[in-house]
This record gives sequence, C-alpha cells and structure tokens, in this order.
Amino acid sequence: MGEKLKIKLSIADRVYPLTIDPSQEEGLRKAAKNIEQLAKKFEQNYAVRDKQDVLAMCALQFASKIEQKGIDNTEDTKEVAERLRALDQLVNSKLSIK
Repeated sequence: MGEKLKIKLSIADRVYPLTIDPSQEEGLRKAAKNIEQLAKKFEQNYAVRDKQDVLAMCALQFASKIEQKGIDNTEDTKEVAERLRALDQLVNSKLSIK
C-alpha cells in the first residue's frame, strides 16, 4: 500500500476533506467539478435555491446515466450474442455440421 493523500473538495459551497489513494485524485476532482457544473446548471435553469434539492437532482442525473449505460450494455450484449448464434448456424450449415 502506498502513501495516502489528503485533499479537500468543494461541493455545493461545502469543503470535504478526504484521505485517498493518489490514483483516485484525478477521478474525484473531475467528479466534484462535474457535480459543481451540473448544480449551477440546475440552479440557473430551474431557479432551485435549496442545495439539498440541487444535489438530489445531480445524484439522480448521474445515477440515471450509469443505469442507462448498464441497460444499453445489456442490450448490446444480447444483440452480439444473437448475431454470433446466427453466424454459427450459418457456418455450420455451410460446413454441413449438425
């Protein structure tokens, strides 16, 4: 195990001190930046002033993207499997393998 890194992230006007592995720093900083940008967008577009509501909307937005990617990947996997089965049947029929 390597040395831990102490960082501070600012999200919704609050500072969060974290102790992390150095390999996590870039991802956490990008995530905090994305949350801040989305929160500002929600505050501007929907006139939401309560930080709790804004953060809940951000959480829902990010969670829905993750869930949708999972759904899309599952659908893609099913489509690939179906195509592979069809190709396998085609090859077997051409080779007269049953």
